[in-house]
Order: sequence, then C-alpha cells, then structure tokens
Amino acid sequence: MSSPIPQSVDVLRYAAFTTTPDGGNPAGVVCDAAGLDDARMPAVAAEVGYSETAFVTDQDVARRWFEVRYFSPAAEVAFCGHATVATAVELGRRLGPGRLVFATRAGEVPVEVTAAGDDVPQATLTSVPTSSRAADDAVVDAALSALRWSRTDLDPRFPPHVAFGGNDHLVLAAASRERLAALHYDVDALGDLMRAQGWTTVHLFCPGADGGFHARNPFPVGGVVEDAATGAAAAAFGGYLRRLGLVTAPTTFLVHQGEDMGRPSELRVTVDPDDARVRVSGQAVVIPA
Repeated sequence: MSSPIPQSVDVLRYAAFTTTPDGGNPAGVVCDAAGLDDARMPAVAAEVGYSETAFVTDQDVARRWFEVRYFSPAAEVAFCGHATVATAVELGRRLGPGRLVFATRAGEVPVEVTAAGDDVPQATLTSVPTSSRAADDAVVDAALSALRWSRTDLDPRFPPHVAFGGNDHLVLAAASRERLAALHYDVDALGDLMRAQGWTTVHLFCPGADGGFHARNPFPVGGVVEDAATGAAAAAFGGYLRRLGLVTAPTTFLVHQGEDMGRPSELRVTVDPDDARVRVSGQAVVIPA
C-alpha cells in the first residue's frame, strides 16, 4: 500500500516535554500545511502514528501568528499541548526566540520560546481560560468500570471533575502511586464513554514527593492507548486545582508523566489564583530519522 504522505509534505518529528529523543511525547509537525485539505491532514497524521501531528495551515510570519490544527491518528482535536510545544520550538529555531501566537480551534494560544539549559529550546504556552466542574456520579462509575477501578481506588481529597483547558478531560485522583502504575483498562469501553461525554483524555493523577504530581492520560478516542505527556490536560489540571481552592498564590509545579510507559516526561505548570489561564512549559528535541 502506498503511503498517504506525498513527497511534498515535510513532516518533522519531535519529542516534547523532554530533553532526549527517547523520552517525552512524540509529535509530528508540518510547518507548511496550507495545501492540505481536511482529508489529507488526518491521513498524514494516521501515517505518522503519533498521538498528535500539528499542521500550520496559515501564517503571518511578520506578526509571528500561525493557524494550527491538530490531528491524532483517529480524530481532530481542538488543542494539543505537546504538539504546540514541538511546533513552537521548531518555529523558534527558524524565527528566533520570542512570542508566537497560535490560532487554534480552542482559541488563541500565546507561546513564548526561549533557550533553556544546554541550549535546548523551551516553549511556554498560555492556555485559553480554564474551568472545572464536578463530574456526574453515574458517569464516574462508568469510567471506573472501564478503568477496572473501584471507588476505593480514588483519593477522597480530590473530587472527580471534568476540567477544561482547550478540551474537556475527566480528572480522577488515584489513591496511590501503585494504583496509578498498575493501569490496565478496557480500551473499547473507555473510548465509547469518552466519545459520548466529549472528553479528549482521562487525566489520572496522584501527588508526588517533590510537591508535584504523577499523571497518566488514556487517549483511546485518538487511536492511542496512552499519551506520554499531555500539555492540554496539564493546563486543565491546573484549572482544576485552582477551582478547588488548592492554589492560593502563584504556584509552579511539575507533572511527571510517561514514566510507566518508558518515556519519562516533565511538564512545568504555573497557576495563578487570579487568572483562569494556565501556563505549561516544556522542552522539545528532534527525533532523528
């Protein structure tokens, strides 16, 4: 079978929220997708096979403004954090550090690109305004059934919510790091529930020893069992903590993700109790061909 990626489509491959190509979450980046239509972009994303590929469909380089769309192997999503970081780092290489603006289907997302340690570029995205609401008990029970968890597997300090940071994510707190590490869920059942509820991922987390959090993000609706780093969910999670009143002053913490997949990722999340927008920072490196 011939590849759906024509030779004229230059797909770059990055690992985001890491400083090594074998860590983080892989993302495809197409910096000139103006000629690709709504059939070709998902075909390219499916061929690439990463949890997301970002497509720059329009741009004004003088204003450092870019229209970006995101496709998983199975669906388009309104916003993707790790592909945003990867795309911003690539554009920063081309245009130099500074502020970029991404016009996404979730809204405008400013991204600041800087050089980090050992000159590995870092990008900080500012989410659209976040929100969070209590999840319906019956829906939580359905999710727990698909996860093969029970109510006793949840940490009662953190109530189940549906949090938004460009997409909706069900947020559930695992009672222990061991429970989080032992994730083995019913892919079809959880995918069906997520599609019915309009969730992009399920954000499973537990507090870490460093004041941050460990997280895992099942993503069956995208055709991927699990994300190794989910910037959009990290933004939504920051909004969740803000909504619960657990952030009382400007705070930065780390989300450790991908550890149980063998692709460790580090997402730096900054939350201000007076600002509904959440900032998520990370580095990105090229994955060699």
